Amino acid sequence: MMLAIAFFKLSVKAQTDPIEGLWYNDIKSAKIQIYRESDGKFYGKVVWLKEPLKNGKPKVDEMNADEKLRSRPRLGLPVLEEFVKDGENKYTGGTIYDPNNGKTYSCTMTYKGKTLAIRGYVGIPLLGRTTTWERVE
Repeated sequence: MMLAIAFFKLSVKAQTDPIEGLWYNDIKSAKIQIYRESDGKFYGKVVWLKEPLKNGKPKVDEMNADEKLRSRPRLGLPVLEEFVKDGENKYTGGTIYDPNNGKTYSCTMTYKGKTLAIRGYVGIPLLGRTTTWERVE
């Protein structure tokens, strides 16, 4: 029985990808939970904000280009979508949403142990910007 439990724990552990979990954004103003959905792709949402309030009210997605989405709360906001693992430490084919300017960018992520290199770009990756996220301990 103990062997079965140990094996089960190992198999569950083996299915967890290294990028899954909590990450600080580059300026540590937010924590993003990265998780794998049933489609096998990786997604991320804001689960903590250093400053969750603006004028005494919870922050909302006020910069969104879609007026209907401007009232949605920043907490729980999806910011990473549809990443596919591409090799050992690279994740491609996804997008990143920047709630500070309301724009969505093509994005790649590179896992580097305790950090995650996030490269957002328009068109080709060469024309982009990389920020580094840190794993929340």
